[in-house]
Amino acid sequence: MKVFGIVLILAGIAMLLFRGFSFTQEKKVVDLGPVEINKKEKKQVNWPLYAGAIVTVAGVVVTFSAKK
Repeated sequence: MKVFGIVLILAGIAMLLFRGFSFTQEKKVVDLGPVEINKKEKKQVNWPLYAGAIVTVAGVVVTFSAKK
């Protein structure tokens, strides 16, 4: 359980430092036999600041409440 708590703490700190991430998704628009037209879309995933704080606090609680 302590390991899970430490992982939560590290994930929460990472969420506080990095507010989100972006990625590129390729979609097929037209497919006419040998001819394909693709479209690249840039998408972004963000999370609120309080989510990182909640995960960090949950990790501290799990770490210190774990039995030896």
